[in-house]
Amino acid sequence: MSEVVAQYHKLSQPPPHIIQKKKKMMTGEGKVVCVTGASGYIASWIVKLLLLRGYTVRATVRNPLDTKKTKHLLELEGASERLKLFKADLMEEGSFDEAIQGCDGVFHTASPVLFNVTDPQTELIDPAVNGTLNVLKTCAKTSSVKRVVLTSSTASTGTTDPNVVVDETIYNDSSLCLYMKEWYAYSKIVAEEAAVKFAKENGIDLVVMNPGNVIGPVLQPILNYSVGVIVDLMNGKFPVYSFYYRFVDVRDVSLAHIKAFEVPSASGRYILVDPDVTMKDIHKLLHELFPELCSVNKDGENELSEAAYKVCVDKFKSLGIEFTPIKDSLNDTIVSLKEMSLLI
Repeated sequence: MSEVVAQYHKLSQPPPHIIQKKKKMMTGEGKVVCVTGASGYIASWIVKLLLLRGYTVRATVRNPLDTKKTKHLLELEGASERLKLFKADLMEEGSFDEAIQGCDGVFHTASPVLFNVTDPQTELIDPAVNGTLNVLKTCAKTSSVKRVVLTSSTASTGTTDPNVVVDETIYNDSSLCLYMKEWYAYSKIVAEEAAVKFAKENGIDLVVMNPGNVIGPVLQPILNYSVGVIVDLMNGKFPVYSFYYRFVDVRDVSLAHIKAFEVPSASGRYILVDPDVTMKDIHKLLHELFPELCSVNKDGENELSEAAYKVCVDKFKSLGIEFTPIKDSLNDTIVSLKEMSLLI
């Protein structure tokens, strides 16, 4: 076994603060949950941790027969006994009925992550809003569902004032995003608003998770957007609006989703970001950890010199989760990308 492969095998396991004694890990024994968009980056880790905690998981994907996108799920520990794949389409009403029937809870992660679109209504807004409502409509008529955990984004909690401390009471301005043609942010805002409204009107216990830019080891064989940001930084490319980027480990985000389902008092929104890490910190650490892989772009570095806005994560910490050190997150990200041949 090569050193890289050995490292990847080690990091593809949850970090020490997530691993518990086996007896305590089986908190989901006897419970059935559904994870939508299960082949995605965050969702794959949610499925992994759910299986480790003893849950039976019903995972929806667009095509269960597409082994390129589902093989990593079927190879997870516990998958052969407690994981079943279901075909579902965000735009097809009733498409999630079979997967959700009899479930105790639902983790709705499925939503497009696109930043260059030609038809934002069709490519982003409709799947985000209508897809979320389709899932919630099924939950509303499924009496066994006790709680729904929705994956939103800090794109719906944005701020333009570096002096404002962002917490769960802060909401992004959808009309401004519409005017600025920030379609992804707009889709997340209106989808979250529609979900909260529908849940309130239909008596659904809904908890919303708002992660920032998620990094950490990848399980899926395709490079996703948030980890792609790290690859771009290594290649000397700096994302637009780097001032707004805040980071968090995918394993922490996934555990937070599960805790939001398990902890009876969990409610409302949860901002999931490391409050002390900015894009400039990430750039500096990448060059310290992997200097041989990083390009130098002195002109672009000036774009990272601004101070980022402040974030309050007291509510996140109330779930009993510790942040994975960002240095570990970055190291694990790059090692997994090497093993998956996703460094481009």
